[in-house]
Amino acid sequence: MNINATLIGQSVAFFIFVLFCMKFVWPPVITALRERQKKIADGLDAASRATRDLELAQEKAGEQLREAKAQAAEIIEQAKKRANQLVDEAREQARDEAERVKGQARAEIEQELNGVKDALRAQVGLLAVSGAEKILGSSIDQNAHAELVNKLAAEI
Repeated sequence: MNINATLIGQSVAFFIFVLFCMKFVWPPVITALRERQKKIADGLDAASRATRDLELAQEKAGEQLREAKAQAAEIIEQAKKRANQLVDEAREQARDEAERVKGQARAEIEQELNGVKDALRAQVGLLAVSGAEKILGSSIDQNAHAELVNKLAAEI
């Protein structure tokens, strides 16, 4: 066999093989490669979107956490204000009640004092009458009169 004929035969066979591959093998391989490339690109895009979404979700969660903390602090502050307000109202009511009780006590003391004064006046009147009877009943001696007045003053 001749080497040139072998080379030409091999070249023709290789050319037919290349045409066969280009016609039947290469298009499905290219299609598979393009589909795989598209899937990889879509996967990278999805990963990128997921990363962005995760960052946004973390930012949103952080913002909501800050808002919740601010609201909690505001609620606590309002509760403290309300507690202070209730304490102040209770103090004011206690003061009012104390003033009312003191007023009642003063009125009762004043009534008792007036009663005691009236009783004292009645006793002084009786003692004065009794003293006058004793003075008039006994002699009108100055020394005896002074002695009776001293006794009367001691009794009062």
